[in-house]
Amino acid sequence: MLHIRACIVKMNKNYTFEELLDMYGYLVYTNVGCSMMPLLRQRRDIIEIRKKGPERCKKYDVALYKRGEKYILHRVLKVLPDGYLIAGDHNTFVERDVTDKMILGVMTRVIRNGKDIYMDNPWYRLYVHLWCDCFPLRMLILRFAFLARAVAHRLLSPLKKLIFKK
Repeated sequence: MLHIRACIVKMNKNYTFEELLDMYGYLVYTNVGCSMMPLLRQRRDIIEIRKKGPERCKKYDVALYKRGEKYILHRVLKVLPDGYLIAGDHNTFVERDVTDKMILGVMTRVIRNGKDIYMDNPWYRLYVHLWCDCFPLRMLILRFAFLARAVAHRLLSPLKKLIFKK
C-alpha cells in the first residue's frame, strides 16, 4: 500500500524536501524532467526517497541531492574517497563534484501503474547493470541521437516554412 503522508502539506505551508525528510524520514513524489528516463517517466511514476543516514551511498544508488536551490535525482556510477561520480540515466555527462554533504536521500521504490518496484527487484537490478555498465556506449548512442535530431531539425525547418507558409 502506498503511504503518502510525507507528501501531504498544510495548505498554508510548503515544505522543502529537507523538512519532509527530517519530519518523516522519507518523501514520496513524482519527478519532473527526463534525465532519469527510461527508469522514471516524468510526472507519471511515483518515487519514494528515504533520508540518507551516515552511511555512504553505494554504486548504482539513485541519490537525491541539492545543488544550489535545485534538487537533482541521479544515479551513483562510482564511489570516490571524497564524493561520487553521478549521472542521470538519460544524460551524456557525468557530475564529478557531488559530496555526501549534498545528498539528502536515496530512492528506495518506484511505483509504476500502481505496482511497486523495489531496488532489490531482480528485473530492476538487471536494468541497472545493463544500463550503467554500458555507460560509455550508451553515451555515444545518446550523443549520436541528439546530433541526428538537431541535424534533422535544421534540415526540415526550411522545408516546413516553404510548405506551411501563409
